[in-house]
Amino acid sequence: MNKISEVLDHKKTVAISGHMRPDGDCIGSCMGIFHYIRENYPDIQVDVYLEEISSVFNYIKNVNSIKNTYENHQEYDLFISLDCAEKERLGNAVVYFDNAKETVCIDHHISNTGYADTNYIYPQASSASELVYELLDEDKISKNIAAALYTGIIHDTGVFQYSCTSDRTMTIAGKLMATGIPFTQIVENSFYKKSFVQNQMLGRVLLESILLLEGTCIAGIVSQQDMDFYNATAKDLDGIVSQLKYTEGVEVAIFLYQISNLEYKVSLRSTGKVDVNEVASYFNGGGHVLAAGCTFHGTYRDALMNIAGQIEKQL
Repeated sequence: MNKISEVLDHKKTVAISGHMRPDGDCIGSCMGIFHYIRENYPDIQVDVYLEEISSVFNYIKNVNSIKNTYENHQEYDLFISLDCAEKERLGNAVVYFDNAKETVCIDHHISNTGYADTNYIYPQASSASELVYELLDEDKISKNIAAALYTGIIHDTGVFQYSCTSDRTMTIAGKLMATGIPFTQIVENSFYKKSFVQNQMLGRVLLESILLLEGTCIAGIVSQQDMDFYNATAKDLDGIVSQLKYTEGVEVAIFLYQISNLEYKVSLRSTGKVDVNEVASYFNGGGHVLAAGCTFHGTYRDALMNIAGQIEKQL
């Protein structure tokens, strides 16, 4: 596939979705393609299915049209999966993937083995939003599309700080800025601005974090009790693992939060010495070399001991 137009010809219905607990890149890439189809293919019915997203992304036009319920098991002509390394991570939207007449996956996770009919997977890209830009006709990228894709790029590059940022990434970001989007406000409102609850959760995790492996690894944990006490949701935990990684002397950051009894969502970040995708893959997860995740069944002590053991092998 060279352009998204190749799979849109003769389609009447299109469903778009991304991974569970959608982040900025997932939301941005999904909404970027959504607007592109809406604006250039008015005869196509297009729907976006995502779990509930943070209100900080409300500046992206039509995010209120994102569907969070899945009662109607419609058969779409085309299903486009974005920023999702495994079909199962589509969550409840997987039913539309399975029922679709044709499927496409656009992703940049190194762990993605290609589960769709057509796969556009480039692990060297900074983000799924960067890949979406490559698949669109530049002269048809409006401000609405640009704002969504710029959002995705800044979130997966840490506002161009992470090593996944390339000269091509910067060129694309510049072209998106040239459409007239309020790029400063997008960065401030969606990346840096935190709610009071988010700050409380970050402070709690930093205060109770522990160092492992002679100070080369840091770990932070949020229990279900903590979530209930602060009336927090998973969206209030964004950015915590990255902040842990910035601790002096640390090579790997581990962040766990409880999602049910004896079940934890694990996020891993590396400064470069450790391939955390390899670590996460050992526990049936995946991601990137410097950023990955998995789900662990057991106590948090079991999780820390086993994950730290895999990290220690590489160190």
